[in-house]
Amino acid sequence: MGYAKAGSIPSLGAGLIFGSILGIGAYQISRDPSNYALMLGTTTTLGGIMGYRFYNSKKFMPAGLIFVLSVGMLAKLIVKNVGAKSPMSVKSG
Repeated sequence: MGYAKAGSIPSLGAGLIFGSILGIGAYQISRDPSNYALMLGTTTTLGGIMGYRFYNSKKFMPAGLIFVLSVGMLAKLIVKNVGAKSPMSVKSG
């Protein structure tokens, strides 16, 4: 978005890097749902960076949007993977 609006090369580079890493993470999760570490780390990093930028600028686009999407993805990863390993979800007998 930053590249499209202002021609920012660093925004383009960061988008390509984070997009590629998240793509690899999505592939890993599709092969083995318990292999979510790369996706969790990348989403946390991206959410932290964009959350900080949103807090400082108070502008929803694009930092606020990416922050909200990152928090949603973190919630999904945690609920799906941590919730699945809780003792209450394992049926006995």
